[in-house]
Amino acid sequence: MTKPARPRKNSSPKPDPRRQQALAALQQQLGHLFGNPRLLEQALTHRSHSARNNERFEFVGDAILDYSVAKMLFDAFPDYSEGELSRLRANLVNQDVLAEIARGMGVGDALYLGIGELKSGGFDRPSILADAVEALLAAISFDADFAAAEAAVRRLFARRIATIDLSNQGKDPKTLLQEALQARHLPLPKYRIEHQEGEGSDARFYIACDLGELAHITYARAPSRRAAEQAAAKEALNWLQQQHPLPAKPKKPRKPQA
Repeated sequence: MTKPARPRKNSSPKPDPRRQQALAALQQQLGHLFGNPRLLEQALTHRSHSARNNERFEFVGDAILDYSVAKMLFDAFPDYSEGELSRLRANLVNQDVLAEIARGMGVGDALYLGIGELKSGGFDRPSILADAVEALLAAISFDADFAAAEAAVRRLFARRIATIDLSNQGKDPKTLLQEALQARHLPLPKYRIEHQEGEGSDARFYIACDLGELAHITYARAPSRRAAEQAAAKEALNWLQQQHPLPAKPKKPRKPQA
């Protein structure tokens, strides 16, 4: 007598509620609901997880991002020169800003990472987060068109561009700190590596920004030396402006009317 066949167990993994929630929130913030969810999945897949990953998507997304932000700046600052616009764009389209945007959208909770990257904190690594943002823009263009991807960029960068401090012209914290010290006739800061952990993508830098004769040192930690120096400079600049403000410029006396 033939035994009845046992029912097959469902081998597909159960959906992760946290990831599903993150994906839904991500699409809402991008302003695009994917018709092809596989494109969204690939945009969030790191090479450590699968051969079908987001590296090629990044290539397209980078171009979309550069053009879209350039056009926004071109429209917002009609009197700015090419060099000034390029400097503004460089301070908006970089790893640190993209990683900050990614954290705001909860990209880390939606990433597909290999075991090694998960254990080493890849879900919050700036390079991985920034790459995912670019890949998402490419995925939107593949799922819809360029206009949809450009609209997503505008959603993500509109507030940042509207609140640019024109007096600084998009300068980075290290440049601003240098100029602030020079205006006070003080020596330039010295940056030094206090400690370094790991190598390559797992590296962590602890940087000190020493203001010398002011006897004040600020510290910052980041995955790259540049990012850590910028963060330490920003802290030092805030302290300098609070503790050693420049005197207000005297107002020029009005000429008596004839």
